[in-house]
Amino acid sequence: MTYIHAEGIMTGELKHGPLAMVDKDTQVIMVLTRDRLYEKTLNALHEVSARQGQPIVICNEPDAHAKNLSRRNFVIPQTVDCLQSILAIIPLQLLAFHIAVLKGLDVR
Repeated sequence: MTYIHAEGIMTGELKHGPLAMVDKDTQVIMVLTRDRLYEKTLNALHEVSARQGQPIVICNEPDAHAKNLSRRNFVIPQTVDCLQSILAIIPLQLLAFHIAVLKGLDVR
């Protein structure tokens, strides 16, 4: 636990309010996997970048769109859709772990 406020927002809901709060100081972590929502999520990534947000992208194979539009990207292997979210969780857990360590929190 990092004690940082964070919210999970589905790609389709981003335009209904949360996008208005994105600015140059906003960190946005996006999961951009090659699935049926790829185009919709890519559009959301463009919207965040257009508002000068700081997107961090978890994607399959080195993705040219993710590389050009994100502050940083993490590549995870491509797998079947039903397992893709399990692979995407791993970098998120590592991020939370390292943030907690940097904040001096007990991670045990």
